[in-house]
Parts: sequence; structure tokens; C-alpha cells
Amino acid sequence: MTGERPREATRDQPIAGACGTRLLFLLALAAWLTLAGGCAVGPNYRRPSAPTPQVFKEPPPEGWKQAQPNAGVPRGKWWEIYNDRQLNALEEQVSISNQNVLMAAAQYREARDTVKIARSGLFPTATASASLTREQSSGTLGKNAVAAAGSGASAVSSSGAVSTLYDLSADVSYQVDVWGNIRRNLTASYANAQASAADLENARLSFQAELAEFYFELHGFDGDIDLLQRTAKAYEEYLKLTQDRFELGVASGLDVAQAKTQLDTTRAQLIDIGVQRAQMEHAIAILIGKPPAEVTIPPMVLKTPPPPVPTGVPSALLERRPDIAAAERQMAAANEQIGIAKAAFFPSLLLSATGGFESTSSSQWFTWPSRFWAVGPQLAETLFDAGKRRAQLDLERTAYDATVANYRQSVLTAFQQVEDNLAALRILEQEAAATDAAVADAHDQLSISTDQYKAGIVTYLQVITAQTVALQNEKSAVDILTRRMTASVLLIEALGGGWDASQLPTRTEILASGK
Repeated sequence: MTGERPREATRDQPIAGACGTRLLFLLALAAWLTLAGGCAVGPNYRRPSAPTPQVFKEPPPEGWKQAQPNAGVPRGKWWEIYNDRQLNALEEQVSISNQNVLMAAAQYREARDTVKIARSGLFPTATASASLTREQSSGTLGKNAVAAAGSGASAVSSSGAVSTLYDLSADVSYQVDVWGNIRRNLTASYANAQASAADLENARLSFQAELAEFYFELHGFDGDIDLLQRTAKAYEEYLKLTQDRFELGVASGLDVAQAKTQLDTTRAQLIDIGVQRAQMEHAIAILIGKPPAEVTIPPMVLKTPPPPVPTGVPSALLERRPDIAAAERQMAAANEQIGIAKAAFFPSLLLSATGGFESTSSSQWFTWPSRFWAVGPQLAETLFDAGKRRAQLDLERTAYDATVANYRQSVLTAFQQVEDNLAALRILEQEAAATDAAVADAHDQLSISTDQYKAGIVTYLQVITAQTVALQNEKSAVDILTRRMTASVLLIEALGGGWDASQLPTRTEILASGK
């Protein structure tokens, strides 16, 4: 007994040493390949150029000042520049209750979760399993095996034997990121999450601007209603004038009929505007996420022109528009997909290890002799795929080109929108001054025509003509002021609403969100 133990130890030592050597070799290989994975295949991302003018073609309206590069629309609550408490209260509800904004917020949360899924690829995957199997081997197979082996094998045959297998094992596998495809997938996920965050801000800005636009249009209808009410009241006085003159015999029944027609026509226009105002009020209710029955906006007549909006320099627009930021992040994500497609041309390396306890006896299940283990790398390479990987690489390059075109088009559209609304504000300001003069002239014409009619110099048709001209000019003045207010809202939207790309979530913020 004492002499056998040294012989067993001598016999086992070379085996243990060989296993340890192989294990150390595999660990060293894994460490080297992991470090080698720092060099990822594929292009590094650089933001493509976009057509950017030095200055805007349209100068700001008179009295407006060019903002410094970092100045612009007030951050966040840009609508407060209008100093309207009712508008402020409505705008606060867009981010909370607008269903389209809430949908964009949910999509951003989905993008964050996608980042966390992609990040899990950087770490090993570990699984564990336990099983208890009761089995009986095939009696036919056992008899055939005995017959083939000869009569001497019958003693060791286990034909039809019933056995129980106890198994407890754990598996660890790790995809080595040799070519950087896992890290590129994670980078693309980060970029997509940032693009989704920019889409959320763009949706919020879009619906906030739409609400302000509808709000001023609604009060523009209030201005029309106020004008028509005042006009109808004046026409009632003209109708009484013609009736009195008719009773005195100095006017014909035609004058009375014309005055009555003018009054009834104005009343009909007044009723019709009520329909448009009601529909605009309903649209505002939907924007703040409420049924129309729950929203009532008191009438208000617009009287003051829009406040000045700092425009900044054109180059700053690329950082201030959330839709441009989203398009740029989509380019970055598409660039990473090219690297992932290139990595498919190289072999993949999987490191795996498994171990546990296995026995046919429950009493020996967790004993040291029942242990088993296996460890080793697996290298896999696609030898033939009929051009699939080449086509995938071409597809990703084409998709990247599409995102570049989309980015540049977004930039061009942004400049167009800014120029359009700068032009609108400048021209409408001039038109408002000319219309105000026309209103004053029309009132003078109406006053003179009325005096001449009372003196019997002209017919009542001359008065009606002057009334029509005065009403048209006053309505134009109301409509121009409404258009100036909505154009200022659209300019703020075109300038990004005070947002800039520095507000995009960082990688740390994306991973920390939702914890």
C-alpha cells in the first residue's frame, strides 16, 4: 500500500502538467487576441461636409440684430418670448400629453435598451444547468453488439439496463472581438440612440411650434370676428340712415335694400369664421392630448407685432437643428455597419469552457472523481457564400451614401426654411406698413362718401364701394399680423427652438437611463 501511492503520483503528474500547460497556452492566446482586437477593420467615421453659406441671403427685419454664434432663441421655453400666459400654459402640456411626443419618447427608450443589448456582447456568457435522467438502453442494440463481439462479451453486456444519470454543469463562452465588429455594433447602437433622442426633440419642437402656430391663427380669427362685429354694428347704423332718408323721401328703396344686403352679408361672414375658429380650437386640444370638449380658449385680438428672433450665423444652424443632428448620427451608425460587414470576411474566434459533476449515483454526484471539464477555442471561417458577404458590404456602403445624401438634404432644407421665414417677416413687415396706410385712406374715403351721400351728391352705391374697400383693407391688416406671428414661430422652429447638439445624451447618460 505504501509503495503504490508514489507510483500513482508519478503517473498523474505529467498529465496534470500537460493540462496546465495547455490551459495556460489557451489563456495567453485569448489575452493576445483580445488585445489584438483593438484594431477594428472598416472606415473611421468623419462627418461629411455640407453646403453652408457664410451669411443668410435674407437680412433680418429692420431693428433686428444678428446674434453671436452661441446666441439665439432662448433655450427650452422659447415660446415665452411672446409674453402670453395662456400660450405658456398650453405649451407646457405638449411634452406631457401629446401622444406623438410620447411615442417618440418610447422609441428613444427602445433605442437605449438596444444599446444595452449590444453592450452585452463585450462580456462572456455564462449558463448553468442541472438534470436528472432516468434511461433504459435498447435491448436489441445490446444483443446485436454481443453477437458481433462474440460469446465472451456477454458477461459485460448491459443490454436493456436501466440507469440514472445525475448532471450539474456550467458553460462559459466568449466571442473574442478580434476584428472590432462587436464594438462597432455597440458604437452604431449609441449613434442610433442619439439619433432617436434628436428625433424626440424634433418631434417635441415640431408639435410645440404647431401649437403656437394654431394658437396665433385662432386669435387671428378672433381679430376677424372683432372686425366683422364692429363692421356689422356700423352697417346697422348705415341701414338706419338709409331707412330714415327713405321715410323722408330723399332716398329710394334701392338704398335701403343695398344697405340691408351689405349688413346681412357681413353677418354671414361673421358666422362662417366661427366654424374655422372652432376647428382650430379642436386642433389645439388634440395637440395637448385632450378631447376637444375639455378645451376652451377665450377670445383675444392680436395687437402687437412679433418679437425679434436672433438668427445667428448659418454655420451654427448645423448644431441647432435636432433633425440635422439625427441625420448626422444616422450617418455615424451607417458607417459602423460598413466595418461590421468587412469583419465578416475574417474568421471568428469563440472561447468556451464547460465543467461540472456527472455520475450515475446520487451519493457520488458531487465527489471529486465525478468532475468533468473541457476548455478550448473555436475558430470559424466562411469559405464560400456565393458572394453574400461582398453584396452585404456593397449594401452597407450604399446605405451610408443614402444617409449622407439625407444629411445634406436636411441641411439644405433647414437653410431654405430659415430664408423663407426671414423673407416672409421682412416682406410682411413692409406690407403691414402699406396696409395700415391703405386702411387710413379707406376710412377717409368712406367718411367723404358718407358725407356726400348725406348731402345728396352721390348715390348709396358710392358708400357701399367705400365700405367694401375699408373692410377688405382692415381684414388684410388683421391677416398680415397673424401671418407675421406664425412666420416668427416657423422661424424659431427653423432655427431649432434654442436646442443644440450639446444636449444629445452621452454614452454614460444612455447607459444610466432607465436604471
